[in-house]
Amino acid sequence: MGKMTVFHGSYTTIANPKIIKGRNTKDFGPGFYCTLIREQAERWAKRYSSSIINTYTVQMDTNLKILEFRELSEEWLDFIINCRRGVPHDYDIVIGAMANDQIYNFIADYIDGIITREQFWVMAKFKYPTHQINFRTPAALNCLTFAESEELFK
Repeated sequence: MGKMTVFHGSYTTIANPKIIKGRNTKDFGPGFYCTLIREQAERWAKRYSSSIINTYTVQMDTNLKILEFRELSEEWLDFIINCRRGVPHDYDIVIGAMANDQIYNFIADYIDGIITREQFWVMAKFKYPTHQINFRTPAALNCLTFAESEELFK
């Protein structure tokens, strides 16, 4: 796998990323989240009063345990449900679509039995594409090289 550029939206420059284990459960579990889609990173950054886009180059280490969801699938949905419930997994890097707030509401409705799995898929397929890479271990973070940060002006 060749080099690629990824982005992380934040309120500060992050030259040395760390694995964050926050209060909230995330799509792919604890880690440092980036995206190939700059506009998505901008949306993440604009949640803060100071908006910073951090840019990194990535050289994937093929010795790491990497899980990639190339499309929305039953496996992707089940994986996110398990991660959101706090079920641990042993992947170093997880790549795939993001369950944004709207999609996550559909997932919550499915978990709560308000909608069926089939109804979830009908609603989810009309949402704009998203992308995320979760670097979950110190070895995974070693794949990242900080390139620059840029302040967004609102």
